[in-house]
Amino acid sequence: MKKFLKLFILLGLFSSIIYANNINRSIVKIYTVSKKPNYLEPWNSTVLRSTGSGSIISGNRILTNAHVVANETFIEVKKYGDTKRYQAEVEFVSHDVDLAILKVKDETFFKDTTPLELDGLPNIQDKVTVYGYPMGGNTISVSTGIVSRIEHNRYVHSGQNFLSIQIDAAINPGNSGGPAISNGKIAGVVMQQIPGSQNIGYMVPVPIIKHFLKDIKDGKYDGFPQLGIYTELLENPTQKEYFKLSQDEGGILVVKVLYNSPFKDVLKQYDIITAIDGHKIESDGTVEFRENQYTHFKYYIDTHQYGDEVSLDIYRDGKKIKLKVKLPQHVSQEKFSMTEFHYDRMPTYYMLGGYVFVPLTENLLVSSRSANLPLRYGATKFPSKDKQEIVLLLKVLASSLSRGDYGISFWKIDKVNGKAFKNFKEFYNIIKDSKDKYIILEDDDGSKVIIDKQKALEINNQLLQRYSIKATKSDDLE
Repeated sequence: MKKFLKLFILLGLFSSIIYANNINRSIVKIYTVSKKPNYLEPWNSTVLRSTGSGSIISGNRILTNAHVVANETFIEVKKYGDTKRYQAEVEFVSHDVDLAILKVKDETFFKDTTPLELDGLPNIQDKVTVYGYPMGGNTISVSTGIVSRIEHNRYVHSGQNFLSIQIDAAINPGNSGGPAISNGKIAGVVMQQIPGSQNIGYMVPVPIIKHFLKDIKDGKYDGFPQLGIYTELLENPTQKEYFKLSQDEGGILVVKVLYNSPFKDVLKQYDIITAIDGHKIESDGTVEFRENQYTHFKYYIDTHQYGDEVSLDIYRDGKKIKLKVKLPQHVSQEKFSMTEFHYDRMPTYYMLGGYVFVPLTENLLVSSRSANLPLRYGATKFPSKDKQEIVLLLKVLASSLSRGDYGISFWKIDKVNGKAFKNFKEFYNIIKDSKDKYIILEDDDGSKVIIDKQKALEINNQLLQRYSIKATKSDDLE
């Protein structure tokens, strides 16, 4: 009997070693060389080297985080148990939900590997094992923990809110992009941690990953449908009474419907959305996605692809109405916010006689140490059909033409020669095409900066040499 028991234990250990080794062979170390743009000097950049993790999934693809390969110029990958690096490239990327798919040019890389499968959404207290190549060594690292929370959170890479899973497994720089395994399948992709916390990390859950993979099946990435509406909670009893909503009912109040919203033809200001696809919205703006588990109401929008149909239950003037909305086939090319994060490209800029102009982006706000509260407040405003981007006079380089203006920086421009403009490209074209002697820049208070256009053009080349600037404008401007 003891012999059989010992044999059973040995077989169990042997099978566990094979199981662990199969997973290990599916874990990839990613070496990225990237070009990090300098948004304070938009013609400059810095070359950085970093590492991350990934996992092999079906179709000879590598799943990882978008931030592992953002702004990449060269990527190599190495699998467990191999010393050779293989060149890879980004096939698809979603900066919104921090996911990317890599392709390896030499498919012999995938020899003797088994693609990992995707699981479903785990339960609270489920055990997960995190695989990856974090700092502190060169070989694979494995740590374990449990699922402690599932709800919408801010994805640091994009600044947007999506469903995420909180885990207490040890996560360090380099773990990003690696899988968290539960029951032998991927339960999520590790993406971020809270610095200084005791093992509080987050991963992209499988429903988000599956949405991304389904989206790219047609060869392009559209993303998650944008609502294009701004809402408020209806928790206050007086507010509910005013809007003719009973005290035991929940819902969210539509404050504004943007001009390019997919709901612009069906929703009105001060409509109250009480359910999405039949799922009740609570007074705190949450929906039940599992029994007794709640998260942001956007959860049931995020389950849809562009082109899907969404049903809404609303109250309008105290009356119940059911609506159906056909989402557009593709994401709108016009903006839903005044600023956004930019990746995989150099910053947009234009220089005229030492006056440097840029559009306001989240990258610039993050790069700047200045509080500049009016500018940051302006960035929260809603875009309109006629105004979709904020343009700044970023700085003024010293020259014979710009004396007295050196101290101007982060100055918001509202008009050029008396003309308003929609975005940076329109601003640039007004200056480029102007036949006037002076370029007159004006803010909303009426303050002016005046540039002699011809004199500015004459000293441009001199300034390019003096400040080691490649060109007077970024490559994306004609």
